[in-house]
Amino acid sequence: MILDKYLVKQFFPVFIVASCMFILLLCMVDLFTNLSRYLNFEVSAANVFRVTVYFIPKAFSYALPIALLFAVAYTLGDLFARNELTSIFAAGIPFWRFSRSFIIIGLIASMFAFFFDDRIVIPTLKMKNDLSRVLLRQERSEFQADIVVKARGGNLIYAVDFFDGEFQILNGLSIIEQDDEGRLVSMIRAQRAHWREYYWELVNAIVYRWEDGVLRFLPMEMTDIYREEPETFRRNLVNIEELHFHDARLLIEDLRIAGLPFMSALVDYHHRFSFSTVSLVVIMLSISMGGRFRKNIILMSLISSIGSAVVFYVIEMVTMMMARMGYIPPIVGAWFPVFFFIIIGFLLLKTAKT
Repeated sequence: MILDKYLVKQFFPVFIVASCMFILLLCMVDLFTNLSRYLNFEVSAANVFRVTVYFIPKAFSYALPIALLFAVAYTLGDLFARNELTSIFAAGIPFWRFSRSFIIIGLIASMFAFFFDDRIVIPTLKMKNDLSRVLLRQERSEFQADIVVKARGGNLIYAVDFFDGEFQILNGLSIIEQDDEGRLVSMIRAQRAHWREYYWELVNAIVYRWEDGVLRFLPMEMTDIYREEPETFRRNLVNIEELHFHDARLLIEDLRIAGLPFMSALVDYHHRFSFSTVSLVVIMLSISMGGRFRKNIILMSLISSIGSAVVFYVIEMVTMMMARMGYIPPIVGAWFPVFFFIIIGFLLLKTAKT
């Protein structure tokens, strides 16, 4: 217990300094990325500061694994340099027992990261994105073109030339109805459709049907049977990164039912869970690397931290891209880097000097 307290006492000051350093670096990168546009649109310093403040929780979310990696590697390296770990191992304390405190910190940090992202990062990131779009004149358009939506288990297909989300109007509407075996039942063409509280009112609609082997058409009578919500036609305006995990799951299900592309959203959904475990993964790597440096501890710890983080994020970027393109399942794209680095961590632990 005394050893655990001593180890934590050595760890946290380094972790706090590293977190502040990486948060500052990420905020500066975000600031300078948009600085020219801020100047072009004459955005005030106060609004730029607001955007930066809203970005701090997201920056901390990104910085947490890197700061943990650096803090653990530095702490262990420093203890090795002062020969304190040599004394501990000479006393018969096994390496796994000595590292238990760091493993517990990694587990707590992983659980914290998930709920912190879901409750703090998501709303502040949405505020940051909304404010940035307003300041940089990048408001989302409510006018979309060439929309295809499947409904009612795929038996009903909407094809829309233009969707006006502000006034909830479908322009250039085609509705294809087919049976369970995929045979055409009817096709409706309408100049436009207006949303009337709970149904679509079709304007100048003509219905086409096969009768006795002949395709016949006639004007369609008024009906209220088409009740797909307007939100169904604007789902791609929603950013899954700005939704809580429960709402994100519902969005993915809505996209799947509506026949809209959902693979990218599903990959991001799985990534939200896998990314929260990165804190534990990097601590395992740090434990095995921290004691390997006897000289230039700060420099080597920083290099190892950044190098490991870069490798992890590059692998993650590749697997996520492959998952979005459909080459690998979404769950594999999100979780492969995590399990890969866990295996690497175990292998490095086996060769760690004690």
